[in-house]
Amino acid sequence: MSNLEIAPAEVACGASQVAMAAAVVEVLAPREVPLGGARAIRVHRTIPQRQRSLIGAWCFVDHYGPVAARMDVPPHPHTGLQTVSWLFEGEVEHRDSGGMHAIIRPGELNLMTAGAGICHSEVSTTSGTLHGVQLWVALPDSARETGRDFAHYRPKPVSLPGAHARVFLGELAGSHSPVATFTPLLGAQIDLDGHAVLELDVDPAFEHGVLCDDGEIQLGGLSPASLSKTELGYQGPGQSILQLRNTGVGPARVLVLGGTPFCEELVMWWNFVGRSHDDIVTYRQLWQDGTDGFGDRFGAVKGYQGSVTRLPAPPLPTTRLLPRRPAGPA
Repeated sequence: MSNLEIAPAEVACGASQVAMAAAVVEVLAPREVPLGGARAIRVHRTIPQRQRSLIGAWCFVDHYGPVAARMDVPPHPHTGLQTVSWLFEGEVEHRDSGGMHAIIRPGELNLMTAGAGICHSEVSTTSGTLHGVQLWVALPDSARETGRDFAHYRPKPVSLPGAHARVFLGELAGSHSPVATFTPLLGAQIDLDGHAVLELDVDPAFEHGVLCDDGEIQLGGLSPASLSKTELGYQGPGQSILQLRNTGVGPARVLVLGGTPFCEELVMWWNFVGRSHDDIVTYRQLWQDGTDGFGDRFGAVKGYQGSVTRLPAPPLPTTRLLPRRPAGPA
């Protein structure tokens, strides 16, 4: 999904984070962002923000719906990242310049690797309800010039006490995703029964984010934090248990996102992830001016039927884009 409003990312890394043992939960409230111009879909963005810009290599978390709307995002570029599309309701058609044409359906992972550059379009296939998340993963410097790629995976539900999980990236509760990542990551949907309490064994080297999609959730053990729909709870490294409690009578649903703290500086602007202001200027020029002829850097999307052939880049800010300082422990 195209990102029309985004700030530079900060680095979430440091020995003090990894060594921390206190089970402190930080709650990140979303801000509402329009995507797509005058007839925009409203999304709730929890990452990035000034308080915390990364959880592991997860650098972008948008939640949308359920809403009766039609998605039509023209071809737009990406660099230095992977996009993770995960739906709860609806159906979206994906086309990219790597030649991939795929349908995104609920409960199915669609992961696109931009690497050095890619462009893609996203169009909902019906006029019904749309409900899901769009996530980005920052690529480490060693992989950010990698080639375009696309992976599809439908995880099988795993039964847990009072819950079930679908692990689409990494490993949790004995379920392992075969999809390769460039840094250690975890991505899973957890559905909890009413009043269920679930303790998950997690990697203590990871930091974790829990995004509440439905219901009322408490995250943490001794001093739990309450999460409402679209809020994200952050639990830092140094803890081997992730405790979730559904405080409601009805079912609840969350996404669990995790990874080892990302130790590289990033600059994010619009749909680009780079390492410097000059990187972003170059990417924008290549896309906006077409100076590479849609050749090696971004390629071209075939088969998109919209009235706009590609999404233009917004103007750059008048000041230099700078990476932020690392986030401290919660």
